[in-house]
Amino acid sequence: MTKKFVIFGNPVEHSKSPQMQNAGLKYINFDGIYEKHHLIDGNIIKNIFLENNYSGANITVPHKEFAYENADIVEGIAKEIKAVNTYILKDGKVVAYNTDAPGFLKAIESFGKVKNVLLLGAGGTAKAISLALKEKGIRVTVLNRSEGKLEFFKNHNIPSFSWENFKPDIYDLVVNSTSAGLKDDYLPAPKELLEPILKNASFAFDCVYGKITPFLALARENNCEIKDGEDMLLHQGVLAFEYFTNTKADNKVIEAMRKGLRGEKIL
Repeated sequence: MTKKFVIFGNPVEHSKSPQMQNAGLKYINFDGIYEKHHLIDGNIIKNIFLENNYSGANITVPHKEFAYENADIVEGIAKEIKAVNTYILKDGKVVAYNTDAPGFLKAIESFGKVKNVLLLGAGGTAKAISLALKEKGIRVTVLNRSEGKLEFFKNHNIPSFSWENFKPDIYDLVVNSTSAGLKDDYLPAPKELLEPILKNASFAFDCVYGKITPFLALARENNCEIKDGEDMLLHQGVLAFEYFTNTKADNKVIEAMRKGLRGEKIL
C-alpha cells in the first residue's frame, strides 16, 4: 500500500519539500507519495495527521510548537527545543523529531571554523539553531525585535536581547532565522543596527532559501561570504526522509534530493 507523507504549514504553497522528498522516494523505488497540506489551526495537527492516514509529516511555520505539544513521543534534542518539524507514525503513536538543528550544523560546515554567532529571530527555528550551536560549544547570541519571546533563551543561559537593549559584539557569522525577505523586501532588523555588525562579520546565513534576500544582499555588500537556506532544507529533509523510509540515505540519494529541490531532472 502506498504510504502518504505530507508537509503541514500556513502558508505552504511555496514549499519545495514535496519535489525534494518525492525525488528521494522515486530514487529508492519506495512506494510513497509526499504532498502539501495547508493547515490553519496547529492545535489539531495530530488529529489531522491520524485522520488522513499519513505515515510521516514535516511541519513548517507556524506549527512547530503546536506539533511538539500534540505528539505522543518526542525524541532527542526536540525535547529541549520544544518545537518539532517531523512526525512519523510508529505502532499507532505519533513520534516527533527536530531535524532543523543537525540540518543547520551540516549547512554551515562550508564556512569552516565558526566561534561566535549572532542569531536574528526567536521562533522555533531559532530555538533549534541556538541549542545546536550551544551543544557544539559555539557562542551564540539571540537578537529579536521584542523582549516577549526571549524567555526560552534566557532559561537556557543563551544571551538574548531586544533591539532596544542590544550592544553588539564582533561575530564570525550572522544568521537570519526570521521570515523577513521570504515574501517581502524587509530586513530582519534595522539597517543601522545590522550594517556595522555585518561589516565586522565573515559569514552570513539566511534560513530562507532559493533567493538572495535583502539580508544576504546587505551582507554581500559588506564583504561577507553568504549562503541561503538550501543546504539546511536539504539536510533536515534528508534526516526526515531517513525516518520516513527507515533507510540510510547515501550520497546518491542526497544528490537526487538536491536535484529534486532545485527542480532539475533526475536521470
